[in-house]
Amino acid sequence: MDENLLRDVVDAALKAGADAAEAVGAERRALSISVRLGDLEEVEREESRDLGLRVFVGRRQATVSGSDVSPEARAKLVERAVAMARLAPEDPYAGLADPDRLARGELPDLDIYDPAEPSPETLEERARIAEAAARATPRVTNSDGASASWSSSQWRMVTSGGFTGLHRASGFSLGASAIAADEAGMENGYEGRSVRWQSDLPAPEAIGAEAGRRAAARLGARKIDSTTAPVIFENRLAASLLGPLIGAISGPSIARGTSFLKDRLGQPVFAKGVSVVDDPHRPRGLGSAPFDDEGVANQRRAIIDDGVLTTWLLNSASARQLGLATTGHASRGLAGPPGVAPANLTLTPGDRDQAGLMRDAGRGLIVTSMFGPSLNGNTGDWSVGCSGFWFEGGELAYPVTEITVAGNLIDIYGRLVPGSDLEIRGATNAPSLLIDGLAIAGR
Repeated sequence: MDENLLRDVVDAALKAGADAAEAVGAERRALSISVRLGDLEEVEREESRDLGLRVFVGRRQATVSGSDVSPEARAKLVERAVAMARLAPEDPYAGLADPDRLARGELPDLDIYDPAEPSPETLEERARIAEAAARATPRVTNSDGASASWSSSQWRMVTSGGFTGLHRASGFSLGASAIAADEAGMENGYEGRSVRWQSDLPAPEAIGAEAGRRAAARLGARKIDSTTAPVIFENRLAASLLGPLIGAISGPSIARGTSFLKDRLGQPVFAKGVSVVDDPHRPRGLGSAPFDDEGVANQRRAIIDDGVLTTWLLNSASARQLGLATTGHASRGLAGPPGVAPANLTLTPGDRDQAGLMRDAGRGLIVTSMFGPSLNGNTGDWSVGCSGFWFEGGELAYPVTEITVAGNLIDIYGRLVPGSDLEIRGATNAPSLLIDGLAIAGR
């Protein structure tokens, strides 16, 4: 969206009585193609152009958004926003980001925009090849389909505090889902990847073959008795353990006092040697951005450094409430004030691969699928439904299903051992993680 248009919106808000204003323009184009059993199933095309406006009247704020950017619609948007702000309750921490925290000068080149736009035929062919490879896998009998997609987005922000910034990003995705069957039943397997650059996508044949392999490997899954045993979370999903960590160290949670880590800043939370790094400037990262969603300069941070919790994640409002400075973690859409989110989060790897972790543990469970997590945010008590594989003597024995793993996250974080098999698959990544003893609820 044109910078001058956003400046006009900000200026109009100030003239209408706002003390400060922030305008955001977002544009997106996307195309997704799905196939199933060799036939074209669905084609989705998206083209959107949206405008968001946040205004402040004193310490009162309001946010509105719309997709009509005509002069008449913009005037109504401004009028509505200022009227809403005048009626909003006062928030002593509301306001634009402090000027000395804003990103200034030349922004980093993050290499997150690939200008190539694949044709619908190209996307359909990728999906067909991926599904065909999945269906060709031994013991695969059916398919839940495959899909390929592309997107291109642009985000521009202009504030009355003097900030203007633009970043563009692209996305390419490919995934396939296979169904394997035998006399005992059916199992699903999925593989998918999302990247910023088209050239970084794995071959469709590899995506499909892995989906088929994972489905076939699940055949013969058993139920097991409840026990306590070592648990390894596979690297594809181990990063899910970091979600509760982020919620627990976000500024709003700390300010409300609703975090199981609220008293742990500057203290060991993970085992010595374990680090969790957030890097918004990772080249081609799925979470990369040159500034946060308030225009604040962001930077690489070791959130966990050698096991020690080093920082909260703060936007401007939560920082003011806690008497601290924003850490550049503001995250927002077009509607509503900013929240808090990391960019590219990575738990650093250890020195043993998954097989090495299995040998160290001897016997236990490898979790390859998780669903329905439950968390008590005040205590850290956590449980999750899962399936995976039982191993004995450091070797896979048989697949297992319908189990629940549970424990307290403070205890889990303090005892987890990272493997060496880190693979960057998304915005949050971790290697396989071993916890030497967790409660496993089975039959």
